[in-house]
Amino acid sequence: MTQRLLRGRLLTFHREPQNGEDLSAYTYLEDGALLIENGIIQQAGPYAELSAKAVNVPVTDHRPHLMMAGFIDTHIHFPQVQVIASWGAQLLDWLNNYTFPEEIRFASDEHSTLMARALFDQLVDHGTTTAVAYCSVHKTSADAFFTEATRRNMRMIGGKVLMDRNAPDGLRDTSQSGYDDTKALIADWHGKGRNGYVITPRFAITSTPDQMRMAQALAREHPDCHIQTHLSENKDEIDYTKQLYPHARDYLDVYQSFGLLGQKTLLGHSIHLEAREISAIAETGAHPVFCPTSNLFLGSGLFDHKGLSMRGISNGIATDVGAGTSYSMLQTLNEGYKILQLQGMALHPLQAFHWATRGNACVLGLEDKIGSLDPGTEADIVVLNARSTPAMALRMDRVDSLAEELFVLQIMGDDRAIEEVYISGSPSKTVPKQEAASTRAQVTA
Repeated sequence: MTQRLLRGRLLTFHREPQNGEDLSAYTYLEDGALLIENGIIQQAGPYAELSAKAVNVPVTDHRPHLMMAGFIDTHIHFPQVQVIASWGAQLLDWLNNYTFPEEIRFASDEHSTLMARALFDQLVDHGTTTAVAYCSVHKTSADAFFTEATRRNMRMIGGKVLMDRNAPDGLRDTSQSGYDDTKALIADWHGKGRNGYVITPRFAITSTPDQMRMAQALAREHPDCHIQTHLSENKDEIDYTKQLYPHARDYLDVYQSFGLLGQKTLLGHSIHLEAREISAIAETGAHPVFCPTSNLFLGSGLFDHKGLSMRGISNGIATDVGAGTSYSMLQTLNEGYKILQLQGMALHPLQAFHWATRGNACVLGLEDKIGSLDPGTEADIVVLNARSTPAMALRMDRVDSLAEELFVLQIMGDDRAIEEVYISGSPSKTVPKQEAASTRAQVTA
């Protein structure tokens, strides 16, 4: 039995705050504590109470920093870690010029293993403790992803992409091989430790109807797996999809007609939606995923979070690295705030931090395991330092409330604001930043 007591200012959410005055939506303790045992939060409450009960339990004091649940990223591309910040183009050109050539390299076990370590280093450094990842078309990439997740004991969800057309040689499977590889990966990894599998037809453009039928079969055979794909990110993409699927009522109908919509379905981007598509998403319980830095970088459009939410739709929020420009969920919330501002919606910082933690956990159906600091949940925790840079410290001298502090973190924060990260109760960001950067430079040289 391994116990640990973490002390610091504590913030956890119970539901989405309706506004900045919705105090019952969260718990905030100026001097709080978490009692962790074998990777699970056993108790959360005032430090004085917990320390009196937890005699002889080692204490890690993170005051004056803020402890909350680790961030959750609901859409990221594992094979794109070395194409982030590739000079601009719109979606289809960007895929053909940068992404597809890079993803071919993931046929190599060695390269996949090296990049998996690099990806997970970035995630932890930026405070992300769970992510939903697209691997490459190669089974090797998914094996490397899950191997690294297992080594670090992180709750991760991933899947190899299914894509049997409109991609270069070396980056296509077949409907049968995609099915076979996915079945093998599910058998090897899904539900093993903290791993979860996501069935992943990349998007309609790169999958034939035969492959969509295979994805449908996989979804029926494994209803406990998530499903992820892309939807209506770019207008040229939509037009091309309609050419490839002329009998579909709209883009979403490609997925809907093959039975791929449900409460475990994640629909990346979902920007340019038609009225029927919005109704179908609401009826099936599928989840659009907002990718603000990517949408701005590729000039794709503005996600209608307010309009979709008013229809009862629960949206995720995600980095979408490598079209996304930062691994940081703080920076993702920053750009998300600005996109919503352009549409007349002011995202309150309490709502923003709920979204990146418990909100995304609810989208994944994992709120009983991650996304909060409730007793019984897994001890994935981020410690935030709102004075991590001189500019932030200067601003913090004039901050008078929790909401203002959160907004400073949201707008000005990045990996430097991540003081520590706990994965299953174990500190995981322990290497000094300069040493870590030097070490990784040597590894990738």
